[in-house]
Amino acid sequence: MIEKSGYLSQERAVKERSLLRNVYMWMTAGLALTGVVSLWMLSSPQRVYYLYQSKLIWVFLIAEFILVFYLSARIMTMKPQTAVLSFAVYSVLNGITLSIIFLLYTRASITSTLFITAGTFATMSLYAVTTKRDLSKMGSYLMMGLIGIIIASVANFFLKSPTLYWVVSYAGVIIFCGLTAYDTQNILRMSREYSGSIAEEDYIRFSIIGALKLYLDFINMFIFFLRIFGRRN
Repeated sequence: MIEKSGYLSQERAVKERSLLRNVYMWMTAGLALTGVVSLWMLSSPQRVYYLYQSKLIWVFLIAEFILVFYLSARIMTMKPQTAVLSFAVYSVLNGITLSIIFLLYTRASITSTLFITAGTFATMSLYAVTTKRDLSKMGSYLMMGLIGIIIASVANFFLKSPTLYWVVSYAGVIIFCGLTAYDTQNILRMSREYSGSIAEEDYIRFSIIGALKLYLDFINMFIFFLRIFGRRN
């Protein structure tokens, strides 16, 4: 019985690591696709100017907004191939819209901010995986904070307050650091819950939705870090 129990524990641990690793692989693939598309856009600044001047940027932003909510709400009823394709399309759209932001900053500051974001993200993820603290209680506070910075950002679009700009930037970094740890631990908890009964199709779906959450955490953390450390052209 002891040997069998030990074997099952080891098998479950392998499953947990496997799902979490798959989530990180899909997230990395999404970020890489976003980066490639942004670089392609920036290779011809005229494309970016046209995107901004023609107001097409709003079409892409609305499409992103709709797609991320559709993917989050319907992923468990989608075919795995549709979920993967939707995630890829979202990554492409994000690469297009981010190119406008990237055009405002120097390449050197974008690169350094990317390393800062990657290091912070890895640290928060490692903390979530290794800590014995239950981070689920943080969820409601993080969501309230997220709503707060969205409202403050919209308000500052009209107010143009430098003080509020910096407050939102630093608050955004803190909130998305928390969300990174929170979402990582949720993915780990989900893998433990379904480790013994998850089918291959559900395995892909769980991987994609987990990747989407961490992708959004990384991108938003990066944008807020860029507001703080980025140097404008």
